Amino acid sequence: MIRKASAMTVETRAAMRGGPGAVTLRHYFSKDEIRARTRLCAQLTLPPGAGIGLHRHDQEDEVYLVLRGSGLVDDGRTRTPIEAGDAVLTGNGESHAVLNPGPEPLELVAVILPY
Repeated sequence: MIRKASAMTVETRAAMRGGPGAVTLRHYFSKDEIRARTRLCAQLTLPPGAGIGLHRHDQEDEVYLVLRGSGLVDDGRTRTPIEAGDAVLTGNGESHAVLNPGPEPLELVAVILPY
C-alpha cells in the first residue's frame, strides 16, 4: 500500500497528554490498516513551546525517530536532549514526556506497538 502525503489524515491535539500547546499528527496508516499489532504510526510536529505530557506505556512500546529539530525527553527522573537522527524507545511500564523548548518545530515519527 502506498499512501500519498496529500491523502493522509491530519489532526491537531491541544494539550496532548496534558502537555503545553498543540501537537499535529499526520497519520501514515491507521491501526486497522496495519496487520501487525500497532496503535499509532504517525508523524508528530511539535511547534516551539509545545509538548506531550508525561504518560506511561504499559503493555506496549513507543518508538520515536527524530526527523527534524531538537527537544527534550523527560522520563520522570531526567531530561535528555534529543535532535535529528536520534531514536527513543519507551515501554515496559516506563513513562516519558517530550518538550520542544527551541525556536524551530520538532518533527518525530511515532510508532506504538502493543505487546
